[in-house]
Amino acid sequence: MIYDGSFDETVDVIVVGFGFGGAATAIEAHDRGARVLVIEKMPHPGGISICAGGGTRCATEERGALEYLKATTARTTPENVLREFVRGTLELESWFRSLARVNGAEIALRDRQANYPFPGSESFQFLLVKSVPGFDAAKEYPHVHGARDGVTVFKLLHDNVKARGIEVRYACAAERILTDRNGEVRGLLVNSDRKCIALAARRAVVLACGGFEADYEMQRQTWRIRIAQTVATRANTGDGIRMAQELGAGLWHMWNFHGSYGFRSPDPSSPFAIRVKGLPDWTPCDGPHDEEWRDWRTSSAPRPQMSWILVGRDGRRFMNEYPPYLQDTGHRPFDVFDTVKLRFQNQPAYLIVDDDGRKLYPLGHQTFNDAACRPYHWSEDNLREVETGLLKRAESIEDLARIIGADRATLGASVQRWNQFCAEGADAEFGRPPASMMPLAKPPFFIGEVWPVVSNTQGGPVHDERQRVLNSFGDPIPGLYEAGELGSIWGHLYLGGSNLAECFVTGRIAGREAAQRGSAHQQLTISLAPNTIQNAV
Repeated sequence: MIYDGSFDETVDVIVVGFGFGGAATAIEAHDRGARVLVIEKMPHPGGISICAGGGTRCATEERGALEYLKATTARTTPENVLREFVRGTLELESWFRSLARVNGAEIALRDRQANYPFPGSESFQFLLVKSVPGFDAAKEYPHVHGARDGVTVFKLLHDNVKARGIEVRYACAAERILTDRNGEVRGLLVNSDRKCIALAARRAVVLACGGFEADYEMQRQTWRIRIAQTVATRANTGDGIRMAQELGAGLWHMWNFHGSYGFRSPDPSSPFAIRVKGLPDWTPCDGPHDEEWRDWRTSSAPRPQMSWILVGRDGRRFMNEYPPYLQDTGHRPFDVFDTVKLRFQNQPAYLIVDDDGRKLYPLGHQTFNDAACRPYHWSEDNLREVETGLLKRAESIEDLARIIGADRATLGASVQRWNQFCAEGADAEFGRPPASMMPLAKPPFFIGEVWPVVSNTQGGPVHDERQRVLNSFGDPIPGLYEAGELGSIWGHLYLGGSNLAECFVTGRIAGREAAQRGSAHQQLTISLAPNTIQNAV
């Protein structure tokens, strides 16, 4: 948006979004000498990042890690961008330990190979923020429900932002990027307290405002699967994508998202889905014994059982319910459209457990960041879900078929075949890990509708190795950078823990580049009068 008017405020760098990516950007830009303002559209901090598991992926050596990333991104991301990411992860331990001096956080490393047996899969580990002395997550971040270790990581970043005196302005939504007539970014038009304010950025604007998990029209127009309900945030509505597109930004990886399958809330007013029970990720073997799970070969930990199977609307199993990274690719088999019946064959799908499986653990868990919404607390024995309607009880296969609307013989054959696979110790249809298999043998049965859900998107504006947003011809848009999941590098298969690493690595790069960009806009005027948005053209 070309803007010829005066500005209400001027800073060096404006960072849009206060999750991991925005926090890392702000810290780095401040430490490089810039005056930084962070704006956050929600009334509370953390973004989608604060809902994360908290393990941050780091490389142990450059060559192997780079080879792995080239395979897992299916070469949809330039090698120089991947190389900068890998090099950035090699620096994360020392950076985290420097941040920990502010609040005494305990930093640890844990060996953990990558999710798939591509070359270089053993070139990674996890960086953890194990604890922060005196930190009470429920007290400090009451807006985060079902919190995991992501809150501890955010606490470390948040304390560092506070220690530097960096201003964070909440309930302040970016609406348009303001440029001069030459296309150079000059600032932002924001909505704060229902007022339009023009903010000038002497050096740069950094978009760290996430993806489009909660923009269902953008999903509908981008994904063949059409819609996957968000499980974590209603703030990420594609703002950064639209603002960058107005300036001619190219897009990449828009089809790919990190997601699985889950339940819809029994509260029709809730914007959040409920994740299906999370079980440990596993790495397929590249040798002759694919039934072994490499993560547990040298571990005494019990291997988990998955208590359920899924069937489609026709009563047939249609997928491995437990792929190596369920929370990343679990949604993909739902993307099948029947052009004869004119419907998605597996939307909804039906999760079925028997009475033994029902007793094993809660089938759902909800985690989200939102002060205005009440969480759903799943019961330990799954019986309250029968009362709320999330699950239905069936005394027989005939009852199950009636609930689904499927042929009784078809569903009965599916269950019988599954039980036979369990007895034989191998899933001959879809290759589910043998240790996870559990028969459906003890009535009553319990059944619930499940749908695709999205944890976070990966697509957005294209960027280079310096985090500069590129236009559709590959040229940098002057003064515009991005960080975090917006325009993520993951264009095929995700590497667990790497959206977090990406927030920190790309945030540090964007913060450094933005702060060092120079001061071409030093002469911008600060208006003390009401802003003159009418001068925008």
